[in-house]
Amino acid sequence: MTDFKPISSTTSLSTWTELKKLYEAKGKTLSVPEEFKKDNKRFEKFSRTFSNYDNSQILFDFSKNIVNDEVFELLLKLAKEARVEELRDAMFAGEKINTTENRAVYHVALRAHGNSPMKVDGKDVLPEVKAVREHMREFSEDVRSGKWTGYTGKKITDVVNIGIGGSDLGPVMVTEALKHYSGPLNVHFVSNIDGTNLVEVLKPLSPETTLFLIASKTFTTAETHTNATSAKEWFLSKGAKVEDIKKHFAALSTNEAEVSKFGIDPKNMFGFENWVGGRYSVWSSIGLSVALYVGFDKFDEFLSGAEAVDKHFTSTKLSDNIPVIGALLSVWYNNFFGAQTHLVAPFDQYLHRFPAYLQQLSMESNGKGVDRNSNFINYESGTILFGEPCTNAQHSFFQLVHQGTKLIPADFILSANSHNPISNNLHQNMLASNFFAQAEALMIGKDKAAVQAEGAPAALVNHKIFKGNRPTTSILAQKITPATLGALIAYYEHVTFVEGAIWNINSYDQWGVELGKVLAKKIQKEIEAPGDVKDHDASTRGLINQFKKWSA
Repeated sequence: MTDFKPISSTTSLSTWTELKKLYEAKGKTLSVPEEFKKDNKRFEKFSRTFSNYDNSQILFDFSKNIVNDEVFELLLKLAKEARVEELRDAMFAGEKINTTENRAVYHVALRAHGNSPMKVDGKDVLPEVKAVREHMREFSEDVRSGKWTGYTGKKITDVVNIGIGGSDLGPVMVTEALKHYSGPLNVHFVSNIDGTNLVEVLKPLSPETTLFLIASKTFTTAETHTNATSAKEWFLSKGAKVEDIKKHFAALSTNEAEVSKFGIDPKNMFGFENWVGGRYSVWSSIGLSVALYVGFDKFDEFLSGAEAVDKHFTSTKLSDNIPVIGALLSVWYNNFFGAQTHLVAPFDQYLHRFPAYLQQLSMESNGKGVDRNSNFINYESGTILFGEPCTNAQHSFFQLVHQGTKLIPADFILSANSHNPISNNLHQNMLASNFFAQAEALMIGKDKAAVQAEGAPAALVNHKIFKGNRPTTSILAQKITPATLGALIAYYEHVTFVEGAIWNINSYDQWGVELGKVLAKKIQKEIEAPGDVKDHDASTRGLINQFKKWSA
């Protein structure tokens, strides 16, 4: 068990009570535009700049959030009273803060480059982490250079990663985000058990030049194993022999017996430990598809960017700690304003899968209703995170953000420098103008007088009023490099951690994923058996029996 002792209850914290009173007295009527008028140093006061390991920078502007000095100081006090720093230090010490599964939470070790021991159960895990990393380097360089060939002697041209959850979302997002750095290989992803996913990916591929990565820690995950087996059947049906599997399949797994049984050479197996959660696994061997796509050196830069945020998170005082500030604002909106959602809108096409990745990170981690003391909680926990790349999103759901009845805090992300500065940088300048304008418009809105001054007909005046005071955090990077991407992911990981610490929940199990999967196994047998299904509730029974009739 961890040495960290959880707080008794979040709502029993004296600071929680103080924040409730402050919200009722001042917080809910706090006007951000008015705060800017009162304080001409507000931007400087509520902005923080992160300096990455390569000296690149990311500016986090929190000044358009509904806070003032009094609110900010009380939120920092909440983090102290909730013992966020103690839990953080326990995590970085390799203690088993995942109490329901009695595991350490040590994905931070996967991106560490130093020599100081990082221990779990008294054993330094860094030597093994670095050994796997070196194995990834050698393998990826052999495949990319053409030294590794398929069973007919041809170079590998395409890599297919078969996984699900974190074994898919992480690599998909990162390879899309770093597409600018891609090299000689095409990388494809199969995760859905819907056969269409696998069939469409395989259609243009040749078995002679395709390498499959099977990403499953246990090598028994039902969807992944089924897709992998079907991929193997496709491979063998095209003329390859069983012994050729060793040249075209690798495993990102720890189950050597099952890997060997499948036909994969254990030499082509890349392991990771049980202290690596799926949604935190892109830093591990699960990131092999990334290393193959952009090259191991760029993958290592990606790790280093995350490691730089880890160092910031562990060494910076709370008032300047960027992930801590982001998390405290999330708690402020979620638990005091009643905001149930959080928008992440990247103004960068390469980051189009970033919100989907963050959905799993945030909602699988903090979608919990029981605290660390095994008591059901009586307050809101995890927020509903969503997002799409802008400017597309501005033409869809932004109407609700601007004029709807719900408060939707938003993060906007922009790179100052595009990898594709076409038309004399016209596109990037238009993109940036929207990044700045949307945040400003959400803050200042448009009042009745302004609408009337524009000559709007009386019947339309109310329709054109924007109340404003909608909070945004603007994240401005110099460029989306591997190191920048690693830093952004680590920022959100630690935001998620701090949220969970304050809500006093275990952010690192996912029992909610299991129930539906268990029931699915039972129902699959019923689907494959002859005759109508007799049990289940009337709705489920009726649906299953209709499916059986139509699919027959």
